[in-house]
Amino acid sequence: MTIFDSRVKESVNGCLEKLEQHLSSDVVSFYGPIGPPVDKIFRDFIEKLKLDSPNQERVTIFLTTPGGLVETVETLVDIIRFHYKEVYFVVPDYAMSAGTIFCLSGNKIFMDYSSSLGPVDPQVFTGKEYVSALGYLDQVDRMIEKSNKGELSDAELVMLQDLDLAALSSYEQAKNLTITLLKEWLVHYKFADWNIHGTTPGKVGTPVTEQEKKDRAEQIANELSDNKKWHSHARRIGISKLRDVLRLRIDDYSNDVPFRTMIREYHEFLLDYIQRNKYPAFLHSKNYF
Repeated sequence: MTIFDSRVKESVNGCLEKLEQHLSSDVVSFYGPIGPPVDKIFRDFIEKLKLDSPNQERVTIFLTTPGGLVETVETLVDIIRFHYKEVYFVVPDYAMSAGTIFCLSGNKIFMDYSSSLGPVDPQVFTGKEYVSALGYLDQVDRMIEKSNKGELSDAELVMLQDLDLAALSSYEQAKNLTITLLKEWLVHYKFADWNIHGTTPGKVGTPVTEQEKKDRAEQIANELSDNKKWHSHARRIGISKLRDVLRLRIDDYSNDVPFRTMIREYHEFLLDYIQRNKYPAFLHSKNYF
């Protein structure tokens, strides 16, 4: 290890210690795509962390990811919830697709004006590559609609006839799994402390029912999964859209200068180390570098 890398690690760990004290929480960083074999690595990573802080019941996850597989997210959530009662997410930059799903399993999500989540679009492995399940389903729906109107071209007819029904079914299942998990996690975790209506016209100050939580969770899940709304799998959804369009509560640290400084120092020191060493994925905690 070079002297420079040693100093970087000292700086990163010093920033981490400040964040743990500020948040009264274990703090970890997850950088990279979400898919096998990260679930097994993440399990061992969290178990090692808990050995050093067995009584800590809160963890804060710094998440930077382009996305991945919803099935892997489900495993990561099972792992983290086995060890911790409260889970916070910090998104200093971006957490797209499966990363958005992961964030919505948390009790709190911290973002600033430059952070973003993304549309929820499950990825499915075809045997050769990962493809967008929703994009595929949208194209099939478009061709069926054209067929019903008698507007289907010969080329589109051939493609429709050659559809792999088993693959189509797996895409539908991936979409349904995504929506099911979002509804479950939002109700159980994100909405756990949402007991009184604060903004809904005609309901301000009244108790929030379990059914209302389920209805809001389903609405958010459906809107995040609506390709027609967001147009692009890579569309970045900032804090204002999350609040104003999805009416999703986000803890905004934009104007909390001391906290924002702590977050950026930690994230940028670590990001510089990751990029200089060209690591495709990286996990960090107080005892894992």
